[in-house]
Amino acid sequence: MARNNHKSWVRRGVELAVRNAFLKAYDTIKVDPENYLQHLRMAYDLPALTYDGVYSVDPDLLDRIAEETIRAHTRMAAAEGAGLGMGGLFTMLPDLGILAAITLRMIQKLSLLYGFPYNTEEEEAELWTAAASAAGVDISRELMEKQLVRRFVPRVIQRIAVSASAEIVEKWAARLIPVVSGVIGGSLNYYFVKIWGERTLGHFRQRHLQIRQTRNAIPLPAGQQ
Repeated sequence: MARNNHKSWVRRGVELAVRNAFLKAYDTIKVDPENYLQHLRMAYDLPALTYDGVYSVDPDLLDRIAEETIRAHTRMAAAEGAGLGMGGLFTMLPDLGILAAITLRMIQKLSLLYGFPYNTEEEEAELWTAAASAAGVDISRELMEKQLVRRFVPRVIQRIAVSASAEIVEKWAARLIPVVSGVIGGSLNYYFVKIWGERTLGHFRQRHLQIRQTRNAIPLPAGQQ
């Protein structure tokens, strides 16, 4: 019984830490859409002058860039987790803050890549809908408040925190052991971001193809119709 109470207490602490980390990231972390579009054009020869033009770009090119984006962020998360993981449980909370920032920037970049800039409150709400999807959270009840972003986002973040904390407490128990936890922390961060990235990619890719098909800009590639 005492062990279960301890685990429950740890989970509540992690849940609060995850919630605060994403709230802080929400207020302070934002990939500039125009700068990122310029980066895509220069680094990948993306043939689009605007985000609306992304819907005329070969979907295979978007997918390749998305996969490379996920790989870059998983490597970053792994390096950060390995470094802070050396401190065991004592560095777990700082790690969550940095992990939240890395994850959110990745989600923002995938959103922009598939043609979803977040210039309006509705678009911003869609970004957090994708984040919830990445966390495996059903937010159908919260969607009614989607127009009220300042109310919608904190509620979605709370749902994400509840879901993520369960996984984190279960898998990060080995971080109680310093030094060894450096290797484990890096691996866990890697797979955490990788899974979230793949789910986010799937979310935005599906919506991109639906809009593309509706616009009928160009025929969908074989197997994607």
